[in-house]
Amino acid sequence: MYNQFKLISLSHRNAPLAIREQLALNEAEAKSIMLRLKDFFDVSDVLVVSTCNRTEIYYSASSDLNEDIIKLLLIEKGIVDTDLFKSYFERFSDGELAVHHLFQVATGLQSQVVGDMQIPNQIKHAYQWSADLNMAGPFLHRLLHTIFFANKRVAQETFFRDGAASISYAAVEMLEGLMPNPRILIVGLGEIGADVCKNLAENANADVTLVNRTRSKSEELAATLGFRVADFADIETEVSRADIIVSSIARNEPFFTKEMMVRLRGMSFKYFIDLSVPRSVSPEVEEIPGVMLYTIDSIRSKADAALHRRLAAVPHVREIIGEAVLEFNDWSREMVVSPTIQKLKGALEQIRKEELTRFTKNLSDSELEKVERITTSMMQKILKLPVLQLKAACKRGEAETLIDVLNDLFNLEKVSSNH
Repeated sequence: MYNQFKLISLSHRNAPLAIREQLALNEAEAKSIMLRLKDFFDVSDVLVVSTCNRTEIYYSASSDLNEDIIKLLLIEKGIVDTDLFKSYFERFSDGELAVHHLFQVATGLQSQVVGDMQIPNQIKHAYQWSADLNMAGPFLHRLLHTIFFANKRVAQETFFRDGAASISYAAVEMLEGLMPNPRILIVGLGEIGADVCKNLAENANADVTLVNRTRSKSEELAATLGFRVADFADIETEVSRADIIVSSIARNEPFFTKEMMVRLRGMSFKYFIDLSVPRSVSPEVEEIPGVMLYTIDSIRSKADAALHRRLAAVPHVREIIGEAVLEFNDWSREMVVSPTIQKLKGALEQIRKEELTRFTKNLSDSELEKVERITTSMMQKILKLPVLQLKAACKRGEAETLIDVLNDLFNLEKVSSNH
C-alpha cells in the first residue's frame, strides 16, 4: 500500500494566486471530485486538501493516475486552457515522498506563512470528508492519526505555532485585542485585504463590512465569508459607523486624512490599521481626539519577531516529523506481513479444531473448557516467535523471504483457498 500512495499538488510554491483561486475547492466540490475518482478509477485512501494556498489530491492506486486526475480536476472546474494549468502541478508517484510531503503540509512547513495555525484544522476537515464517503482505508487512517500526534508534539514542544507570522495574521491578532466585538470596516481588497478578511472569518462574532472600488469583488468575497458590503461612495458614513478601519488601498497619497476626520465630527473612538505601502492613512489623523493609528511597520515588526521564533523551531519540527515517519514506515511494512500472520493463525486454528473434534467427544463441559484453554494458549505461544520474526524482518526489509518460507512450510496458500 505504501508504494501505491501518490499525489498531485498545486500550491503557492509554483502557481500564482490567479491560477490557485480557479482550482480552489469547497467541501461540496471536494466531495464531488472524490466520488468521480471512485466512479472512474480503482482508488482508495483518497484525501482532497484545498486551502487558499494549495489544492492537492492524495490517493492510493496500483497504477500512476496523476495525469488522469489532473485532467479530471480541470474538467470539473471548467478549465479550457488545460495545457497551461497542467504545467503548474507537481506530481508525486513515490509513496515515501508523498507521505513525507503530507507531513510537511499538515504541520505547516510548506505553508506560505510558516507554521500556519489553520492548516491542521484544514487537514482534519479533509480527513472528515474522506471518512464521510468511506474513502479512508486503514493506511490513510493510520497516516492521519500519526500526523495529528506529530502536530500535537509540535504544538507542545516547539515555538513553531507561537505568534502571528504574517502581516494579515498579525493585523487580525492586533485588532481582536483592541476591543470586544468591534464593528470592523475593511477598505481595499487586494491580496493582503482579502487575507485579513479570511482570517477574520474564523471569528464567529465579527461584525465586518467590506468596501472596495469594484463592488463586485466585495460582493464575491462577502458571499463566501458572510460579511456585509457597502458602496465606496458611502465610505464616510461607513467610517462613522465603524470602530476599527483596516485600510489596504493602493494609491500614491493618503486617502484617510485629518480633513476627513474633522468632517466626521461627533464620531466615537476609532482605530485605523494602515496596511498600505505607500500609506493610505495620514499620520495627522492622530491629531484628532479619539483616533489612534497603527502602521504596517509596527505590525510587520511583530510578525517578523514571531516568524524568527518559528524559523528557529524548524529543525526541531523536522526531527519530530522524521520520528513520526519512521514509526509510520514500521507500521506500513508490518501491514505487508499481516495477511501471512492471519493465514498462519487460520492454519493453526484449523489443526487445533480438527484435533479437538477427534479427541474430545466424551469430555464433560468443564473438561472441554480446560482443553480449549490449554490448546489455545499453546497455539498462541507457537505463533509468538514466527510473528515476532516476521515483524523484525519487516524492519530489515527481508519480510518477503520469510513469508515465502512460512507459505511453503504450512502450505498457507492452500489453507486460505479452502476457506
